Amino acid sequence: MASEWRRVALSALTESDAPVTYGVVKPGPEDPHGVLFIRGGDIADGRVLTSQLRTITREVSDQYRRTQLRGGELVVSLVGNPGQVAIVPEALRGANIARQAGLVRLRKDVDARFVKYFLSSKAGQDALGAHALGSVQSVINLRDLKTVEIPLPPLDEQRRIADVLGTLDDKIELNRRMSETLEAMAQALFKSWFVDFEPVRAKAEGRVPWLPRVLADLFPDSLEDSELGEIPSGWGVRTVEAVCSDVVRGVTPKYEKGSGRLIINQRVNRGPALDKSELKELASDLAVPADRFAKRWDVLVNCLGEGTLGRVHLFKGDSDVYAIDQHMSICRGAGRGVGAFLYQYLASPGGQERIESLKSGSTGMTMFNISKLRNFQILWPRGALIEAYFRLAEPWHRRAHQCEDESEALSALRTALLPGLLSGEIRRT
Repeated sequence: MASEWRRVALSALTESDAPVTYGVVKPGPEDPHGVLFIRGGDIADGRVLTSQLRTITREVSDQYRRTQLRGGELVVSLVGNPGQVAIVPEALRGANIARQAGLVRLRKDVDARFVKYFLSSKAGQDALGAHALGSVQSVINLRDLKTVEIPLPPLDEQRRIADVLGTLDDKIELNRRMSETLEAMAQALFKSWFVDFEPVRAKAEGRVPWLPRVLADLFPDSLEDSELGEIPSGWGVRTVEAVCSDVVRGVTPKYEKGSGRLIINQRVNRGPALDKSELKELASDLAVPADRFAKRWDVLVNCLGEGTLGRVHLFKGDSDVYAIDQHMSICRGAGRGVGAFLYQYLASPGGQERIESLKSGSTGMTMFNISKLRNFQILWPRGALIEAYFRLAEPWHRRAHQCEDESEALSALRTALLPGLLSGEIRRT
């Protein structure tokens, strides 16, 4: 039982020559051929977000050999997503970490997964949160991280507990990859039709597009110049406001724990997916207009905040469940499929580049003004092409949402099991 388990400070569980430490203080410029680099904000959802890692030069990394990664270590976000914990994948062997991340290289007689699950549990997060500092940006002090006490059952028990929880995590990871694949399919179709104009170019060159005749006939056979550059003949340019029934900022929040009224803020919006662990609860007496609740196929745009500005999410859940925070805007498409089309347009590399060019404000408080969002120009196809695109993409979006819902249920089960497993009340024989 847990009463028989000794509690040991995290610093006492590390390899003798590898104390709990942080990484590179001054990373310098990026180097396309350099070393991958994990910052605090790159640790989320129990994993390292490898797709968003930046780089540092090999010379800078070599100045911090103590934090050059081998794979299998724990990394803890000290700033950015304070308290988030992940195990470094083998693929990041040779990478390094930032000042905003703590490195924990455990002894071989300690299961890294078990320690990760404890630190991610309510007890572990409470222990980490008890040392949070700062009113605007919470941080975890490295000195205090070292003193967090870990309940330590025998190694075989650590592994049994980690196996139970790891099975759930494996299914959650499988669902995440399926969602990403489905998202990529919708994105690839959009890019083919509305960015590269492949069916149009095929017809212009006298080739037959690889499409059913009924779809191929919806595309013109030539290109022309526009404010957005070269576009298919007969297509136009419209503003976001012109193709939406509503473009509004969210509600100014007032929080109350236990109210059950949930709100999506800019930290929840991670682009294709929502991180519901970041949801907050609104005060029960706060009036929220009906148009400030997310509805299915709304496009949610982060309009304020350093690091998250411009993130775009296509909301696929049930309508009127989540209010939207004032740091975000809601674009509600006027017509079937407009939301899915607008989402892909704004989330595309070209759309993100143009949003970046329009942001304003000082460092630390940049914004994408709602008037700029309303007047943001987008390509507008002719005829029934948007609806045709949506007919193909809608099942992919819905299946991705099912994967996300299933993962949410599995995550809730994991959260429910954690205290019992970590206390020894639930034993796996």
